Amino acid sequence: MKHVAMCFALVIVLGAGVCFAASPVPEVPAKGMVTMVDIGAKACIPCKMMAPILEELEKEYQGKAAVLFIDVWEHRDQGAKFGLKLIPTQIFYDKEGKETYRHEGFMEKDAIREKLDKLLAQ
Repeated sequence: MKHVAMCFALVIVLGAGVCFAASPVPEVPAKGMVTMVDIGAKACIPCKMMAPILEELEKEYQGKAAVLFIDVWEHRDQGAKFGLKLIPTQIFYDKEGKETYRHEGFMEKDAIREKLDKLLAQ
């Protein structure tokens, strides 16, 4: 029985390592680029609603602006690092890496585009 418990614990530990290795924390802000990072969790409902929007924007702004996602349930230290009060939170940075705007909760695609386009025009 002791052997079974040890094997089970090893599977949990190894499984957790694979999970964290699957999604590294991106560099925020992206060096020399306008950046928008959405900080949330893959399991939260508003975050799930934003996932396809982020995928579309990532393609639309490829090479012009970085559109990033950080899952705070996988990377628990990131919530404190960014001073989050709730998820999702979107943070926008200019080309110099200065935070210019922060939004809490679901954010519509057009509102994100507006912020990114304004930063790109500077």
